[in-house]
Order: sequence, then structure tokens, then C-alpha cells
Amino acid sequence: MHPRAAEFGERARERYDADVDVLEFDAGTETAAAAADALGCETGAIASTIIVSLSRGDDEARRGSGGRAPPDDLVAAITSGANRLDLDAVADHFGADAAEMGDPDRIREVVGWSIGGVPPVCHDAALPTVFDPTLTEYDTVYGAAGTPNAVFVVEPETLAGLADATVVDLTD
Repeated sequence: MHPRAAEFGERARERYDADVDVLEFDAGTETAAAAADALGCETGAIASTIIVSLSRGDDEARRGSGGRAPPDDLVAAITSGANRLDLDAVADHFGADAAEMGDPDRIREVVGWSIGGVPPVCHDAALPTVFDPTLTEYDTVYGAAGTPNAVFVVEPETLAGLADATVVDLTD
């Protein structure tokens, strides 16, 4: 097993007492369509984790409601691979002026994982997280497990709970 996939499995056990089933593939699974092809499932059952950077107008706004700002104004969105994240809806949900895809270097620095393999849980920093309700239509979903070639199997309700995510539709 790739060391990063093994690290993901170990973090899941240590942090959540969850014994995750990590699956690795020769072909990359960095896109939802590629992962679905490798797994033989619907694209909608792929739980894609997208890290979004929020922009706020001034220092007061940066603190957000209740004075709690996410690290470097990054948030996570766990979406169904069949859906497209609406960045304007993400900005509105978090009270930001704008939202854009996170910078890959910043994601690696803050979250601890590289794009293409960012898991929905086991991040280095706790990020406010939203969860696409479309994922709850499936008995099991598949999230990245730390590399572009590894995924793990989980029930959607369990995943939302582990991620401490708010279930809200922020997709197009």
C-alpha cells in the first residue's frame, strides 16, 4: 500500500476509531469519473472533497459570525461526483464576499494532502465542512484516501458525521 494511503488509514483509526477499507488502483482515481470507472459504480457515489478559499472584505468580516474564521479562510465541500460545486453558493453560505478553488500549495500546507487525493476527513487543520445531500441517496460512497490511486468505502451518514459536516446543497 502507498505510504500516504496507509497514513490515511492509520489517521482514521486514531482519530475516529474507524477501520476504513482502503482500495488502491493501478489507474488514477483523481477524477470522479475515473474513480467510478475503477470501482464500477455510479459517478454520483464518489464523494469528492473540494477545498475552497474564501475572500472577505475586511478584518471584522474575516472573523465571521461568532469570531470563528476557518484556517486561512479555507473550507471543505464534500460533493457527489455527479454534481458541480457552486462557488457563489459556498461564499454565501459562509458569509464571504467570494469563493474560489483553493491553491494547491496552500491546500497541501494547511490540509496536509495534495489535490487529486484529498480525503474528506483526517486533515491537518479542522475546516468548516459542507456535505452534498445527493450522497445520502447511496448506501455506500467512496472518498479519496490520500493519493490519486486510493479510495475508501464508507456509509454517507457516517462520513458526514466523521467530517462534522453540515448537510446543505451548494451545487449547481
